Amino acid sequence: MADERRRSTAGSIDAVGRAVFGSREGRLTSDGRRTGRFVRMLPALLILGGLVFDSLAPPNFTAVPLFVAAPLIAAPFFSLSQTVRTGIAAVLSVMAMRFADGTSTQVVPVIEMITVLTGSVLALVINGVVRRGNEQLASARAVAETAMRAVLPTPAERIGGLQVAARYEAAQADEFVGGDLYAVADTPYGVRVLVGDVRGKGLGAVETVAVIIGSFREAAEQERSLEGVAQRLERALAREGTRRYGLDAMEGFITAVLAEIPPGSASLRLVNRGHPEPILLHADGALEVLAPSVPALPLGMDLGVWPDRADEWAMPAGATLLAFTDGLSEARDRNGVFYDPAARLRGRIFPGPEELLSALTDDVRLHTGGRTTDDMALIAVGRPAEGQPVRRTTVKIVGRGDDAGR
Repeated sequence: MADERRRSTAGSIDAVGRAVFGSREGRLTSDGRRTGRFVRMLPALLILGGLVFDSLAPPNFTAVPLFVAAPLIAAPFFSLSQTVRTGIAAVLSVMAMRFADGTSTQVVPVIEMITVLTGSVLALVINGVVRRGNEQLASARAVAETAMRAVLPTPAERIGGLQVAARYEAAQADEFVGGDLYAVADTPYGVRVLVGDVRGKGLGAVETVAVIIGSFREAAEQERSLEGVAQRLERALAREGTRRYGLDAMEGFITAVLAEIPPGSASLRLVNRGHPEPILLHADGALEVLAPSVPALPLGMDLGVWPDRADEWAMPAGATLLAFTDGLSEARDRNGVFYDPAARLRGRIFPGPEELLSALTDDVRLHTGGRTTDDMALIAVGRPAEGQPVRRTTVKIVGRGDDAGR
């Protein structure tokens, strides 16, 4: 009897490998590869462990809990077809063992088979619930991301005689789109730029982005000073907070940096309200981190009013201003190390803003392994040098082959 059980177990183990994984090599479909290797293997290991345990243990011991657990563990992580195969493998394994030892018609073995079958059916129900939930989240994210891209149109390549490029990169490891934003306006006072990040995610953050961008475009045309633009944004947030019955409904505060490049001037003015510090890249590869002289709180904090102070830097021909949200500076690699844009860009030279952003976003993907956890908005504004061609060319991306900047 024991020999028959061992032979049956050996055959069942081979059948399980084919039923669950689709081949003797134990390969999963593309859906299964998205989970960790241990989780992918766990349902099959439970079934195989149950077969081994049943073949070696005394008759009054049962491995049914292992067979019940296998499809239940597969349900939230695997596709429907994989969950079905796991359930079938578990049920067939129990049936094969009981037929092999001649106890298939006894009460306890019948109850065991019914128990495993019930667990497999329940696993299918769980799998359906999880899949529907994922579909709903994906749908909500798609709507929010579409709305975000609608309120963040791609700016023209040339604005006020300057070269401009902008990017919005949605996170791949999040369920909801964030509130990262950018805007550029050609005004009587020069080219004015806004980059900001709304606290919160989802459609509420997108609505707040629309309010801020609309207020910025109006204020940028009307306010003589950059400080005045910042105060207009502050008042717009206060009005929206009142309309939406409080600050929390308004997604709270917004970190932002405002830039102004006056016409016919080689200067740059910034107002930073709690935002990551922009970077100024020079034509020779030199780099400046534009830290504010006096740190300020984000917009919408409602913790008192104080005058904004604009800082001024030289922006000679060939220089490029890079502003971004914390989705860039807080991108992590597998070891938890933050991405450092200043270190990666120092000493690099790019033909124009578009090539700079292309290289930067590609380098962030290399740093994170393609798994970003936060949205990011980036904008680059360059002052063309004399004789610089209008037509842009491509350059090799910043890669890991040169780690001098790390």
